[in-house]
Amino acid sequence: MSHYLVSFLCALGFVLIAPFLGGILSGTDRFLTARMQGRQGPPVTQPFYDLGKLFGKRTVIVNRFQVALVTGNLIFVIMTGAIIYSGHDYLLSLFTLTLAEMFLCMAASSASSPYSAMASQRELLQLMCTEPMLLMTAIGFYLTTALENGEEQGSFMVRDIISMKVPAIVYMPGFFIGFLFILVVQLRKSPFDVSTSHHAHQEIVKGITTDLSGNILGITELSEWYEIMLMFTILMLFFVSKNPWSLLYAVPCALFCLFLETLVDNIFPRVKWETMFKVCWIASLICGGTNMFLLLLILH
Repeated sequence: MSHYLVSFLCALGFVLIAPFLGGILSGTDRFLTARMQGRQGPPVTQPFYDLGKLFGKRTVIVNRFQVALVTGNLIFVIMTGAIIYSGHDYLLSLFTLTLAEMFLCMAASSASSPYSAMASQRELLQLMCTEPMLLMTAIGFYLTTALENGEEQGSFMVRDIISMKVPAIVYMPGFFIGFLFILVVQLRKSPFDVSTSHHAHQEIVKGITTDLSGNILGITELSEWYEIMLMFTILMLFFVSKNPWSLLYAVPCALFCLFLETLVDNIFPRVKWETMFKVCWIASLICGGTNMFLLLLILH
């Protein structure tokens, strides 16, 4: 089978299957959260019922530009996953993911509501907190592939990352810890849920999705499911290797990491954005910077 055909089928598989798996992960998160709080909680399939209700409700459109921006957010999130699953440039996928986040921020700021405007600014702050560590993971994968192949130049290609003899986490424990730290921000969980939250405890209403309703809010929820699967996939990249049996422990490890994110979400209270910004940058520099320095020492 042609290499290009395999890449296309993998990308197509992500586009078709990711929203179902992302919905299940979202429902599992809500179920676990309820149990941690002593409640029975909704069934795991509840997000699908909620999405169906959103698409069945009347949509109140603030402006036509907002519809295009929310749709653009979904398109670029899907494009990010397609790039990764087709085995192409991991660094490019981070750029498209950032572009998707920018579309969402612009959609919120296009409304006249002060709540949406404030949440848009906070979402940009969260983006500034996560981007350094995300880019450092790309550098880590590049240095790791170079070390694995015994060459000065590495690769950002996902197909090269998953073709290494040993999992990337062996060389990248610091990058992995740093990624887990900023993953709380990326998934908008407490203590860093400053722009929006899945729980009713925000002083800015529902944050960045305050002025979204009906089909538009449904598209945003669908984008979130795709993003959950993206983060799950990046977690797996740390554990997958050339050995096909590595999937047997990569998937449970990634699921366990998501469980830890849910646990943190239910233990820590939300902090101010100043604290989030400072802590995320310090964690990124310490974890990612130290690991990068050690890899450069080994290479040279």
